[in-house]
Amino acid sequence: MPSDLRITWTPAEHGWADCTVEASAARAELAASYISSAPEDLLVAVARLVAGESETRAQFEAEPTAFRWIFYREGDSAWLRLLELRHGSDHDSAGAELWSGALSVDGLVRAVVRCFDEVATVYGESNYRSKWGEHFPRDELEALRRIWRARRPTDRP
Repeated sequence: MPSDLRITWTPAEHGWADCTVEASAARAELAASYISSAPEDLLVAVARLVAGESETRAQFEAEPTAFRWIFYREGDSAWLRLLELRHGSDHDSAGAELWSGALSVDGLVRAVVRCFDEVATVYGESNYRSKWGEHFPRDELEALRRIWRARRPTDRP
């Protein structure tokens, strides 16, 4: 399973962000508009996966295109599929797969937490709001961090 998953979230012009997902020399580029709660939805979907759900989803709206994240979990392993859809209401089968891969649940959480920690460090929460148009998803980030820590075996650092 790739342990090199890297996710970046870059606020672009007001109300838009670019997101990149990279692992094992594969790369997918996504866009998100603030018409949806894209960062919050991603953080909540990953938190629900950590909590034990076997499938969760998040969606980035890009007016009219949408990017759908589909997470599957079995034990300590996860599978991520990223789809690009012409319209957000389209069925999964209508989407083009941009990226998919198996990874550990820990690796997935680590990549998502690092992504938003980097955003907070680089932009600061007030500058983030001025660029994205909404508050930094601090509550969702900290909720993911708490549930991840609570679920991790005690023998891990």
